[in-house]
Amino acid sequence: MIKKLLVALSFIAVSMMFAQKNNDQQAVSEASEKLRLAMISGDKTVLESLILPELTYGHSGGHIDYAKEFVEKLASKKSNFLNIDITNQSIQIVDKTAIVRHHLFANTEDLGKAPAVVNLDILYVWSKTKSGWKLLARQAVKVEKK
Repeated sequence: MIKKLLVALSFIAVSMMFAQKNNDQQAVSEASEKLRLAMISGDKTVLESLILPELTYGHSGGHIDYAKEFVEKLASKKSNFLNIDITNQSIQIVDKTAIVRHHLFANTEDLGKAPAVVNLDILYVWSKTKSGWKLLARQAVKVEKK
């Protein structure tokens, strides 16, 4: 009888762990989508709500933005995404950290620059906080030519 009870409790615990991981993956996916939309709109309030103050945002050319610079560039349209399409997204949860990889294709019209096309592979690192998933780090790399 005790053996059956232990097996049942173990099964319930494992089921709960998988359910939490699936919930976390869904929440990270939703946060990533909110970020995509906020990067297009330049909505300062939404952008600030999705990032940690310690954000490090790496560009494919090597420049690093921090939280304030990241938000200000998008809100002022100095960095202006007309659209952003995300494909091949994967999400891996490790404790309270999520690693998101995807391909980003976008059209930009940055302030004072000619329209451009952006074709990058992206790595996001999200951190689970009491108020939800927040972006801690982002790194972009140019797409590998095959």
